[in-house]
Amino acid sequence: MTFAYYADDFTGAVDSMLQFRRAGLAGVLSTGIDGLPEMRDGADSGETVPDVIGIAGIARSLPTERLEAEVGPALALLAATGARVVQYKACSTADSSAERGSLGRVCEIAIERFGPQQIPTVFAQPGFGRFTFFGHHFAAEAGEVFRLDRQPTMRSHPATPITESELALHLGAQTALPVATLSWLELEAAIGSGDDAAVTRSLSGEGSGIVVCDALNDAHLEALGRAILAGARAASPGPRFVLGSGGLSLGIGRALGGDAPELPTRAPAADGPCLVLSGSRSMQTWAQINAAVAAGWRCVDLRRPGAVAETVALHAAGHHTILQTTDPSGGSMREADIVSGMVAAGRECLRQRPETRLVLCGGDTCGAILRELGVRSLTLSAAPWGNVVLCEGVGQQGRIEVVLKGGQMGQNGLFEEVRLGEGRAPAHNMEKRTTL
Repeated sequence: MTFAYYADDFTGAVDSMLQFRRAGLAGVLSTGIDGLPEMRDGADSGETVPDVIGIAGIARSLPTERLEAEVGPALALLAATGARVVQYKACSTADSSAERGSLGRVCEIAIERFGPQQIPTVFAQPGFGRFTFFGHHFAAEAGEVFRLDRQPTMRSHPATPITESELALHLGAQTALPVATLSWLELEAAIGSGDDAAVTRSLSGEGSGIVVCDALNDAHLEALGRAILAGARAASPGPRFVLGSGGLSLGIGRALGGDAPELPTRAPAADGPCLVLSGSRSMQTWAQINAAVAAGWRCVDLRRPGAVAETVALHAAGHHTILQTTDPSGGSMREADIVSGMVAAGRECLRQRPETRLVLCGGDTCGAILRELGVRSLTLSAAPWGNVVLCEGVGQQGRIEVVLKGGQMGQNGLFEEVRLGEGRAPAHNMEKRTTL
């Protein structure tokens, strides 16, 4: 096996698997480290070996002092697969701080596990409106491209608000490791000459450190992927560690190449009622909820007394139902209480209606909910909604249909599209104004 990864939230884990599949590589995603030996043992017993194995984790939501216990064992298991490259899948908006989900600390843990190395770090994902230019990161929202520290969602993120767009400074505040930057100009020179050797050298220097990589388009991602693989072949016996977004997964996936069939771009309509469990505080998710309510969905605020019982009753009666803490006019609620309430509703709804198509919103809450529901692994079924995909989950409830949605993902009519099985590609109009 050439590639394995750990994702610091569940929506990001599915995104990486989708990007690999777009590059022709099929994979299986475990919802925790306990499921990884099962997948590896299955491959050893003669079952089809996946091109990529992933672990969906929860590191993004953890205090930094708890990262070693979450990330260290996962990296060790991934290295044991024999993968030449191990990715830590981080959000394309670099969600992290010195206190929570620290990506700097993650790099230190990787070096402790895998030995001294330069760590290529790529947050760009052009197909999702994420770009890095001269070390500064930019992210699209509502058709406009903002410098990361001015993007409305990330500027006011409830857990890790971004105050710095220069990624070397953002990461440098989280680690004592040196942080360098690889310019897009070097990538353009490599593409123009057809020779990635200079990029490979820039990503494979002596000692330990982090190399933040510019990227403005898929050609840049592919050049980085080729250079990373070349460096991995020349490296020590241990795996090459890289950190970054689904854009990095796509770049490496295309450099590897594969022949897995494309995912279907349409899905059948839901067999039964849909259930949305939303712990997201994104305004995009709130717009999606409002659009669904306008289309006849029922919406229950978890912060209201009796919300779980009301949700179960509506769902049992066949209504497409949303249980949420997304409404910005609602009060705050402890994350543990959000998870426990949504798990209680989800478990009972799935027991009564196993044909439910389940939608989970919010990168920080998706993982905890899925794990509590007993889902052990995920595979991709269809990609009708751009970067939002239909998955099959396997676990204590048997097989279920599940969609995982990060806060900023999907268009306003997404929930109706999920219900109907309809789809359309996401539109990123990059001709609009860029906010610097």
